[in-house]
Amino acid sequence: MTRYKVTLEYDGTDLIGWQENRQGPSVQSVVKDAIERFCGARPDVVAAGRTDAGVHAIAMVAHFDLDADHDANTVMRAVNFYMNNSPVVITGCEIVSDDFNARFSCTSRHYKYVVLNRSASPVLQKNRVYWVPRKLNVDAMRVAAEKLIGNHDFTSFRASECQAKSPIKTLDSVRINRIGDEIIFEFSARSFLHHMVRNLVGTLIEIGLGKPYDIDEVFAAKNRSAAGPTAPASGLYFVRADYDANAD
Repeated sequence: MTRYKVTLEYDGTDLIGWQENRQGPSVQSVVKDAIERFCGARPDVVAAGRTDAGVHAIAMVAHFDLDADHDANTVMRAVNFYMNNSPVVITGCEIVSDDFNARFSCTSRHYKYVVLNRSASPVLQKNRVYWVPRKLNVDAMRVAAEKLIGNHDFTSFRASECQAKSPIKTLDSVRINRIGDEIIFEFSARSFLHHMVRNLVGTLIEIGLGKPYDIDEVFAAKNRSAAGPTAPASGLYFVRADYDANAD
């Protein structure tokens, strides 16, 4: 048995998310279908994060096991061949030890959220940004974001269907930068709650529009209705997953 660690890039626009089910094409099902066509096996493909429908990835890490001992380059080229014309591609592949786990070995996850902040709607960036036509106050959002950093009860920022055992998370960093018409939100943490990033962004955008949200009060409420709306999936990207040097 050989374990392969792969890095995936995907456009989530027409996918139902990471997890395979019967409701439509998922990232996991696209990869598993391609592996099966390549070698006849249909292994479980485990990812660092389970993105939702419409969410994209720049470098999602995943792993799977194969009985046959193919070299990493052969696996990457073959699986990509069978994923041709799909919105998923493998950008890197390597053989790792059996104790490597894309999900549980991960020490940090990084997301970015892209807002197009201009009066004209997106054309080239359609389904890849969240269009906010009204001018956003970046400084006000940065001040609020500082209060999000650290160990908190993020109940007010979790989806009602979130299955995490605890709402307590440690947000390591939040960065907000304007580059031309785009405002880029960057979040880093060991793990996130379901819809946590999108709910954080939705709240920060409300603050950027001048709405009177107080982050301390939102935390204290421990109620989803106390925070802002959930930002659309289209602007969210899984950027990368970090691992200890000896995790491979």
